[in-house]
Amino acid sequence: MANVSMTTFLHYPLLWGLLLVGAPVLIHWINMLRQRRVPWAAMEFLLASRKKHRTWIVFQQLLLLLLRMAAIAAVVLMLAQPILQSGWGAWIGGGRTHHVVLLDDSFSMSDRWDETSAFDQAKTVTRRIVESLAREGDHTLTLQRFSQAGRPVRGTQPDFLQETVESTFPDRLKNRLADLRPSQTAAGPLAAMEAVAHLLGRAEGERRIVYLVSDFRAREWDDPGPLRKMLLDWTAAGVQVRLVQCVEGSRPNLAVRDLSPGPGTRAAGVPLFMEVTVENYGDAPVKNVPVLIEADGQAQPAVSIPQIPPRRAVKERFPVRFAVAGEHRVSVRLEADAVEADNFRWAVVDFPVHVPVLLIDGDPEALDARYLSAVFAPGGPATTGISPRIETPRYLTLHPLEPFQAVYLLNVDRLDRSALAALEQYVANGGGVGVFLGERSSSQVLNDEWHRQGQGLFPLPVEKPVELPVDYLQRIPDLQVTDHPIFQVFAGARNSFLPTVIVRRYFSVPKGWRPEADAAVIARLRNGAPLVVERRWGRGRVVAFLTTAAPTWNNWARDNPSFVVAMLELQAYLTARPAAETPRLVGQPLELKLDPARYEPQVRFTTPNEEVSPTSVQEAEAAANGQLAATLLNTDASGIYQARLARKDGREELRGFAVNVDPAEGDLRVLDYPELAARLDGVPHEFQLASRYETAVGDQSGYNLGTALLYLVVALLIAEQLLAYAASYHPPSWRGAQAAGGRP
Repeated sequence: MANVSMTTFLHYPLLWGLLLVGAPVLIHWINMLRQRRVPWAAMEFLLASRKKHRTWIVFQQLLLLLLRMAAIAAVVLMLAQPILQSGWGAWIGGGRTHHVVLLDDSFSMSDRWDETSAFDQAKTVTRRIVESLAREGDHTLTLQRFSQAGRPVRGTQPDFLQETVESTFPDRLKNRLADLRPSQTAAGPLAAMEAVAHLLGRAEGERRIVYLVSDFRAREWDDPGPLRKMLLDWTAAGVQVRLVQCVEGSRPNLAVRDLSPGPGTRAAGVPLFMEVTVENYGDAPVKNVPVLIEADGQAQPAVSIPQIPPRRAVKERFPVRFAVAGEHRVSVRLEADAVEADNFRWAVVDFPVHVPVLLIDGDPEALDARYLSAVFAPGGPATTGISPRIETPRYLTLHPLEPFQAVYLLNVDRLDRSALAALEQYVANGGGVGVFLGERSSSQVLNDEWHRQGQGLFPLPVEKPVELPVDYLQRIPDLQVTDHPIFQVFAGARNSFLPTVIVRRYFSVPKGWRPEADAAVIARLRNGAPLVVERRWGRGRVVAFLTTAAPTWNNWARDNPSFVVAMLELQAYLTARPAAETPRLVGQPLELKLDPARYEPQVRFTTPNEEVSPTSVQEAEAAANGQLAATLLNTDASGIYQARLARKDGREELRGFAVNVDPAEGDLRVLDYPELAARLDGVPHEFQLASRYETAVGDQSGYNLGTALLYLVVALLIAEQLLAYAASYHPPSWRGAQAAGGRP
C-alpha cells in the first residue's frame, strides 16, 4: 500500500498567524496608493528607460515580496511545530524518537474510585501512547516503574529498555501491563528519574520525550527541589517533559501508622498491652473507627477509636496474652477505604519464659532487695513474669549485664571503676537502671563518682540525709507525683493509697539545683524537695529514688498496694525494647546476623506472598565482625517474613520479621495543576489529566520539522536582505566619486 504523507501540528491555534503572510502585500498596496502623477519634462527619459527594464524590476520586486511572505509563513509554521508523518520526514525533521515512560506504581496509586483506580488510569495512558507510536515513524520506548528503580543491591530493572516500537509491540506492552499491580512501596519519582538520566544524554539525531505518569501527591511535589533541578537539566538538553496526572482530587484515607508493644513486662502468661496508632489523612474528623485484631492468626476482640481529628493520629491500647514463650504474631486491620495497603500492620513480639532482673544490694542482709523481689516474684498463682536475682556489688565487675532487662542499685555505698563503667555502658546501650538510696549511700561517692558534675549516669547531686518534718496542720500527702508513666496509673484515682505514704528521711539536694536538659523531677515531697528524678543516658534511662525501697526511711513498702503497682510500672518503664523491633519497610533488604559457632550458613526465607516475593534459600556470608550475614533482597510484600535456621546442635530455629508499608504514602493530598505549575516554575513542560489524555500526535507519530523550519527562516531572511540590497538604488559614496573624478 502506498505510504501517504500527512502533516499535523502540535499547536494548531498558531496557524491563525498565517494571516500575517498578507502583511507585505498590504504594505506594498498602501505604498502604491501614496504615489501621485507629477508632470515633469525630465521624466520622459526616465520613463523610457524604465519601460526598457520594467520586466526585470517587476520580477525582482515580486520575488522580494514572495520572500517576505515566505519568511513570515515559515516563522508561523515553526512556532506551530509541523509534524510530517512520512518516511521523508526523517531526512528533514530528524531521526528516531526515544520515549521514556516513568510509571508511578507506589501504593498510593491504588487509590480507587467508581470502577477504576489511579494505576488503571496510568496503564491506559501508557497503552495509548504506544498505540499512537506504532502507527508510523521510528520510535523506541523505555518503561521504568518507580518501584524498580535504584533498589539496594538489585539496582534498576526497567520493564522495557529502548525497545523498538513496531507493529507487534502494543500487544507485548498490553500483556505486560496486564500483569502489573501497584506495589506496596512508597517509591518516589527521583530514583526512577536518576535511573534513566543516562538514557537522556545528548544523542545525535534522536529526539527524547519523558512522560511522568503519576498521581503527583503533595508529599513529593509540594517541595520538589531535586525533582525540579533534574527536570531543568533535561529540558536544557532538549528533552521534552510531559506530566500526566492520574487522579483529579484528594480523597480521605485512614492508615495504621504503628503497631508496637506498650510499656510493661513481656513474659509468657503475662498480659501485655499493644499500642496501635491510626492516622486520619482526611480533612474531616472520622468517628467510631473499628480496629480488627488477630493474635497468632486467631481473631481477638476489636477495639474502637471514638474519633480521629483531621490530619491527626490517635493511639489506642489493647491487651494480648500468650501462654507459651516464644515469638508471636500480632496484626491489626482497618475497614476498606480508598487505599488498602496501609489498612494493615503486623508485629512480631518475643515473649520469653521470664524477664531476668538484677538486684544489687549494698547491705549484707539485702533488706531492700528482698522487698523488691517480693513485688517482682510474689509466688503462688500470681505471676508477673519477672525473675529477680539478688547479688552484691561485686557481681557487676565479674559478670555481663546484657542478659538483664533492668538493674537496680539498692543502698549501695561504692562501686569500683570497672563496675561503674559496665553500668554506664549498659545504660548507654539501652538498658534501664533504678537507684534507691539508704543508710550506706554516701553523698561524696554519689557526687564525685556517680554524678561527676553531670558527666555520670546519676541524675543529680545530693547533700545529706535529712528528716521530713511531720505536718500536723495541713495534712498534705508526703508524696506528690507527676503525670509520668510510672505514676500515671494513679491519676484521678479517688481511693489511691498514695496519700497514705509517709516519708521520714530522704537525701536533700543543693539549694537552687535545677534539673539538666536530659533530667526531670517526676515526684516531690510536700515541702517541694525532689524525691524521684529520672535521666536519659544514651539510649537508656536512670530513675533515682532519694529514699529507701525497704520501709526504713518510709512506710511505702509496708502493706501499701500502691508500692507494688509503682514498682511494676517502674520495671516496665526501665525495660529496654529489643533492637529487633526496629520497623522494617517494604522494599528494604532484610538482613539477618548469625553466630557462626551456633548456626549453619544456610538460611531459608519464607515470605507472606509467594507471587510477589518467592521463598528463597540464602547462603550467609562472612561479615566484618566475624558473624555471618544473610540478606533477603526481595521484600516487596508486607506481612510476616520467616527465617528458618539450622543450628549446629541439629535443632531448627524460626525467626519472624514484620515488614510493613510506609504509612506516609497513605496521605492522598494532591496538587492541582496551578499549584504544581507554580512549584515547577521555569520548567518547560506539558500537562494532561489521564482521564482526558490525548496523544500529542505530532511528537508521537511523526517527524518534527521545527528545526528544519528554523534553518529555512534564517535562509529566507538572508536571501531577502541580499535581494533587497540588490534591487534598491545605492548612490556612490564620496570617496568613490573622488576616485572617478567627479564632484562629491
